Amino acid sequence: MNKHNLHVMIMAGGIGSRFWPLSTTAKPKQFVDVLGIGKSLLQVTFERMLTCVETENTWVLTNKMYRREVSNQLPLLNPSQILCEPERKNTAPCIAYAAAKCWHLNSNAILIIVPSDHIILNTETFKESVQKAVQVAEEGAIVTLGIKPTRPDTGYGYIEVSKEQMESSASSKPVLRFCEKPSPERARQFMEDGNFLWNAGIFVASVQTLKEAFNSYAPVIHDAFFERIESRPSLDEEGWVQKAFSEVPSISFDFAVMEKSENIKVVPSTFDWSDLGTWGSLDQLATKDQQGNAVVQGNAHLLATHNCLVHISKEKHIFLNGVQDLIIGESDGRIFIAHKDKEPELKGDFEHICKENKDFPA
Repeated sequence: MNKHNLHVMIMAGGIGSRFWPLSTTAKPKQFVDVLGIGKSLLQVTFERMLTCVETENTWVLTNKMYRREVSNQLPLLNPSQILCEPERKNTAPCIAYAAAKCWHLNSNAILIIVPSDHIILNTETFKESVQKAVQVAEEGAIVTLGIKPTRPDTGYGYIEVSKEQMESSASSKPVLRFCEKPSPERARQFMEDGNFLWNAGIFVASVQTLKEAFNSYAPVIHDAFFERIESRPSLDEEGWVQKAFSEVPSISFDFAVMEKSENIKVVPSTFDWSDLGTWGSLDQLATKDQQGNAVVQGNAHLLATHNCLVHISKEKHIFLNGVQDLIIGESDGRIFIAHKDKEPELKGDFEHICKENKDFPA
């Protein structure tokens, strides 16, 4: 593979409402130091991808309201490498926009599409999986990375391959189907069956393959971006992109392309991964003391306290006495406290409260 042809698109336009108050509409979680390491999730992702792709072939796709934030956090990027969606239309239009851009510049490009807010701990193992995916993508397939499950998690989508293929030595496997987030019973069954993988939402494909896939399965999206980019001068990019997004439906890449295409492969991968979608997912990653407490950030003084997660501002102090199983998050005066058993039930609640209550700062 000619490294000059290898490009990466980092998707950084989401809101991450389930991580309130660390993640807000004004500054979503990808721009925040969620791990307490002095770097945002976007910065960590950018550094990881530089082990695979040259800086000049790195693209960040975000909402137009976050352009300045991306530029401030990633000063190595040229402003032209920050692609902005004028409105949120889910992942299919975003990927089509980036693929069309790369295709227009280099029709031989291979595009690696990664979220900006996921945690990947084994960078070298991740790089090896990407390299395998690139080799398969060069043959014309759309490739996704599937994580071998370590528990029956109901928060992830799954990828099914045949048991025969799962047992084969091939580095990639044909995908039988994509499965929505399962019930606890189905998740346990998936684990027992052994031929299901977590869907990490990481894709690798040539831009020519992506162009053909959009043309076949989502022609409206194909025409809005691939056809239009050929007829519009680069100086008018903001104008035609605005029009393109206004014309296309809001739909995920999974629904628009992946679930319809007949040439989808998955590379089973073993690197430690989390989509970091909730407080609970952070709790699973955090280092804990002998009482099961995790203080990710802030000054916490714990007495007779067990199994709590604390993430507060660095200068703040908190004293906990005689409590257990709590999630405590604070940022800019916003405070969130919930029992760990109740946190999974909060899906959508943060966004609803922020919309309905003007005094509840989002």
